[in-house]
Amino acid sequence: MSKEAIKISTLIGAGSVCDGDFKCPGSARIDGTINGNVEIDGVLVLGAVGKINGDILAKAVQIGGEVNGDISAPEKAELTSTAKVIGNLTTNVIVIDENAVFQGAVNMNQEASPRNKGFAFKKTVKEEKKSAAFAVAEALKEVEADGEEIPTEEV
Repeated sequence: MSKEAIKISTLIGAGSVCDGDFKCPGSARIDGTINGNVEIDGVLVLGAVGKINGDILAKAVQIGGEVNGDISAPEKAELTSTAKVIGNLTTNVIVIDENAVFQGAVNMNQEASPRNKGFAFKKTVKEEKKSAAFAVAEALKEVEADGEEIPTEEV
């Protein structure tokens, strides 16, 4: 993920199977199979033989195995060359290596992330358009109030 090492607090080894939702307070590496939703407070590393059949919510993900579900990773999502992801992906930064398989939609809209609720977001394009239209309307009102004629173009 980054130059600094990821401190893994939980490891699910190859051949292990977890049927049901899985939550972890730190970062985790999964080389086994999880049949359920996964919620990680830190970074999720899914090894090349790892498999998740469910949705993933983590601060950041590094996917090397197979995911059948949606992924929400506000900080970063990295799909290595051995990754196979069938589902939608919501993140701010995405890296997809050559030969990775990805079938789904990518949403890089910061407001779509459930983990960033307290973060002060920039205005969306829609809000900016509304505020620009409002500013133009206010300027026109001022011009009309001053009694000036508003120039118009004929089409």
